[in-house]
This record gives sequence, C-alpha cells and structure tokens, in this order.
Amino acid sequence: MKKKSCLKKNSCRICLSSDIQKVVELTPTPPGNNFISGDQMDKLEEVFPLDLYFCNVCHHIQLGHVVDPQFLFQNDYSYVSSTSPVFVEHLSSYAKYAINLLDIKKSSLIIDIGSNDGTCLKYFKQLGMTVLGIDPAVKIAEIANSNGINTIPDFFSSSIAEEIIIEHGKADLITSHNACAHIDDLDSVISGVSMLLKDDGVFIMEVGYFLDVFENKWFDTIYHEHVDFHTVKPLHKLFSRFDLELFRVERITPQGGSIRVFIQRKGGKRPIDVSLSELEKLESKMGLHKPETYKHFENQINKVRDNFQDLIKDIKESGKTIAAFGAPTKATTLSYHFQINKTQIDFIVDDHPLKQGLYSPGIHIPVYDASHIYTKKPDYLIILAWNFAESIMSKHQEYLELGGSFIIPMPETRVIKKEYD
Repeated sequence: MKKKSCLKKNSCRICLSSDIQKVVELTPTPPGNNFISGDQMDKLEEVFPLDLYFCNVCHHIQLGHVVDPQFLFQNDYSYVSSTSPVFVEHLSSYAKYAINLLDIKKSSLIIDIGSNDGTCLKYFKQLGMTVLGIDPAVKIAEIANSNGINTIPDFFSSSIAEEIIIEHGKADLITSHNACAHIDDLDSVISGVSMLLKDDGVFIMEVGYFLDVFENKWFDTIYHEHVDFHTVKPLHKLFSRFDLELFRVERITPQGGSIRVFIQRKGGKRPIDVSLSELEKLESKMGLHKPETYKHFENQINKVRDNFQDLIKDIKESGKTIAAFGAPTKATTLSYHFQINKTQIDFIVDDHPLKQGLYSPGIHIPVYDASHIYTKKPDYLIILAWNFAESIMSKHQEYLELGGSFIIPMPETRVIKKEYD
C-alpha cells in the first residue's frame, strides 16, 4: 500500500479552521476491517496513525490522518448490518418510529446514505415506502440489490444527489446510520443532502456520540473508518453552512452510545426541541470544549490497558488457554492498543461468514465459526465485541456450564464465571 493512501489533515472538517491540535495518541494500526486470507500472510501490512485532533474554534474531535476511503470501503469491506441481531432490532423499530414521529405518508421516497446490505430500508419498504440506498461497498451493495433493495454502489456526494433527483425526484426522508462519521468530505455529503431534500423533508443522522466515548473510555470506537467523533455543538456550525438546522436530538444505545440528530431546512415547520440545548450544556459541563480534557481521557484508557495486560499475563502464566469472541472493526484498535498478540490468543470466533477462515488485521489471529468454542474449549474467552456482551453470553451459556470464563475488556476489565449455588 502506498504512502499516499494516508493523508494528514490540516483543517477541521466541520468549520474548516486550521487551528487544530493533537490531543490523544493511540497505537497505530492497519485498517480495522482489513482481514486477510492465508495466502496474504507474507505481505506487509502498513499501519497508520490513530490520533485525535481537537478544533480550537468549533471544538470538534476528529482523526488527524485519513486513509483512502476507496481502500477502506471498496476493497473487500465486510461489515454487514444483518449479522448483528441487536442492530437489526434497532433498525426495525427505527423505521416505525421515524414514520410515526414525522407523519411520513406511504409511497414517500426514503433514501439511506451508507445503506449497507439494505437492512434498514427493508423495514421502510415493508411499511409501504419507496426506498433507495447508496453504499460504496460494491459486494455489500450487490447483496442489497439481490434482496430487492435498490442500491447505488458508490460514495454519496452532491453529484450523486443530482443524478438521484433526475431519476427519482427529491426525498421526503434521508437517513444515515453510523455512516457520516466515516466520511472525510462532509461538505459534499451535506451539500448533497440539502439538494436532495424536499422543502419539508427531514435528514436523520445517527452517529457515535463522543460524550459516551469519553465517559465510558470506549476508545476502541476510534479507528480509521471513523474520521469524526461528534458532539452536538459543532454540528450546528456544519449544517448552518448549508442552510440547514438541527431541530431535535436523541441519545440512543446501539453500537455503544450514539445520537440521533434531526435536521430540516432553516426556518422549517418543526419547532426547535429543548433536547439540543440540554445536551450542549452537558457537553460543556464535561469539559469537551477544552483540549486538556482529552489528556485525562488518554490516561484513563492506558490504565484500563495495564489492568487488562496484568490479567492476561496471570492467566497465561497459569497455563490456561485464551480465545476471543467477535471480530468487529473496533477489535483492531483494542488489540493493538492493549498489546494483544498471537502468543496470548489462540483464535477468534465470529458469526460473520465473510470473516470466517480469514486472519485478523496485522496480528493474524485466525477467525473461525462459533463451534470452535466447544471443540477447542479455551479456558477464557475475551469478548472483543464487548458492546454485545450480554447477548453473546446469553447465547453461549453452555460455554460457562462447561467451565469456561468470559473476559469483558471494556470499559473496565472483568471476568464472568458460572455462579454456583
């Protein structure tokens, strides 16, 4: 991979100011979703900086280095929404909620940016809506199209918006679930949204909420696919530049902590909800407008890392075996910064068939299906997909019954064993 595949940012994506500074430095990693096959093991995998920068003007938090999105999202990208039962349930209830809240009529045009395999749009379609997805992951878009969800295999931009208007008209609702945090050129996306919305249309954007990341030390949500880490206050500046305004925000729980932000044209018919000012006050109270706050965040992360490594060292010295459950993108950040390696973890299991038979990015731990838990019987199982720990442990109670123990690494390392009467 050529060096030009990673570019240093010199200005803020939200307000375009050049007054940005590095505030958190994590261990450099390869792209977190770059699982490889056995015949690729000898190839050099380049790692890239994973540092957070703070804008002294609008207080936005963002990655200081950007890996070429074509490499990240069009080169065998393997995340599929439908493989997460928790997220599927979230998207199902979301479609009903949005239609009822916004009083969206049947046959309205719903467009999803970063639509993945079409899981979200499937539920809108079942409720009588006309749907269209846009996603740059070509193979994933093919899955969506084969399942009857019309999907454009490309990056969303103002030029794509123009093409959609010509072919489909303007949208009543545009949605985006954890996609906008992946996009370096936000201006082109928000410009496209503004073009594509009907006058009374709404854009609902779900993104990770950095306040939750900060409070809970969820540093592993920081990886190259996520170039932005949003809070409410800077978003006003972003959307205002495109004649749009926030009118409501909700805190939601999928994939760690997130916010669901509702946007309309400036002066739109929907009143500005008090939820916006309430979260802005909370962000200020937590000190997210001050760069020194983030050094404390980094120190707390490193304390968790040290406690985790102490536990793993004790387990290995006792002669016990360790495997891991879950191969999400975030596991790469966690594995590198927590200094996990092949001498500590024998294998990873994951329910995602596209990852089974491959090796983890950089560290090259093999990934198998979940049956390996019961054939190999490791003494400990680290849940790398820690945000789904409860559902994973519930599904694999048999592992506990057989004497195994779960390790949940985040936000504080803890061990779960079978409780005996």
